[in-house]
Amino acid sequence: MAEDLKHLLIETNEEFRQLASKHHTLDDRLHELEAKHYLSDAEQFEEVSIKKRKLQVKDQMELILRNYRSGSSTPGLSA
Repeated sequence: MAEDLKHLLIETNEEFRQLASKHHTLDDRLHELEAKHYLSDAEQFEEVSIKKRKLQVKDQMELILRNYRSGSSTPGLSA
């Protein structure tokens, strides 16, 4: 059911769709970095930064999901 709601919001909520796209892009880059045997200092920093950004994006998506579930008329707005 949660996946159905995510798909609905991706189709109907521009903010959620942009966040989902950003999360996917970050995830792809993280997989590229994780596939390397050796990371430079810059790549290690990028990896940590990407993980933090992914969590921020996921938190924003979860807020929209919670607001939508609670029946908020403006599920895309966050404080």
